[in-house]
Amino acid sequence: MLSGAEAELEELRRRGLFRTLASAAGIDFTSNDYLGLSHHPALRAAVIDALQSAPVGASASRLLRGHAGAHAELEQSAAEFFQTQKALFFGSGFAANFALFSTLLTRHDAVVFDEHIHASVKEGIHAAAAKRFRARHNDVQSFDDALRRARGSDARRLMIAVESVYSMDGDLAPLSELAQLARVHDAVLVIDEAHATGVFDPRGRGLGEGLISENIISLHTCGKALGVSGALVCGSRVVVDYLVNKARPFIYSTAPPAMIAAAVKRALELVDEEPWRRRRVLDLARVAHDTICPNAVFRGSQIIPVVLGDAERTLRAAAALQRAGFDVRAVRPPTVPEGTSRLRISIHADHSESDIAALAATMGQVMAEK
Repeated sequence: MLSGAEAELEELRRRGLFRTLASAAGIDFTSNDYLGLSHHPALRAAVIDALQSAPVGASASRLLRGHAGAHAELEQSAAEFFQTQKALFFGSGFAANFALFSTLLTRHDAVVFDEHIHASVKEGIHAAAAKRFRARHNDVQSFDDALRRARGSDARRLMIAVESVYSMDGDLAPLSELAQLARVHDAVLVIDEAHATGVFDPRGRGLGEGLISENIISLHTCGKALGVSGALVCGSRVVVDYLVNKARPFIYSTAPPAMIAAAVKRALELVDEEPWRRRRVLDLARVAHDTICPNAVFRGSQIIPVVLGDAERTLRAAAALQRAGFDVRAVRPPTVPEGTSRLRISIHADHSESDIAALAATMGQVMAEK
């Protein structure tokens, strides 16, 4: 059955695309722990407190015996936090996106998606029977054109799928313009806020903060800036109730443990209690960009890509940085397009300017090597 697997793996090795697992080591410039909350004592305390009254595991799906008070409390808090009617907690961002698109889209619908959208969204779209239209990355006119083609295909409903901050380039979506397009075309706008939640806009609600409409659905992952795990789908009462009743990844998955829900609820509170974290991470991002790649355009986020092109060269550079004590990883196809392998530098609120200066100096030495 797997007769071709070894040959395929060898081809990946030959092309510098073979992947292995490596434990964390060195100063973290690669994870998505943007606010530095994953080690926060308040989250540890929330987990310990939850374990006094809840089991370690959920033992069942939410619709059977897996639903706990901590889940309901988190979802109520999240709906208030993100200013939506309801919220629904999933075990992962991938599961949430897959459930959202594969459930809400039907063969009578059409979806327009950014060409750089996350793999979890693409998988959800491909699992649906809806018509699919690709738009050029962050190109509002391309979205408009695609929406017109979609409407011309006799689609009953239209959906737009974007990320607010794109994880491999660190650039920001033109959400105000896209929200206007959604209004003009009577489309549902789905915003994956994975890399913006907790970090962006005045109160850390993400780049879509202030874009309040029943035709907007947002997804907020909880394992990045919030420092825990899971994801929240936030939207209208009808959307959330429909997912509870129809989304197979939700219905047939064991619930996330109650202690995780309690920790996410506490993380949302910390976003409000410690606003200095999001201010600091974006200030440091500007410092890091100007220090590491001053000749490139600053994209405005805490994600700084250093595109080297060749996969083998990128692997060598990452290995050299790791030997020097910096945890920086190589990102290669198919995660990014062919010829755009890169080092993805992730800035955190608990970095120091001396950490960034040391990384920049080491990167200069590494890049100078042939």
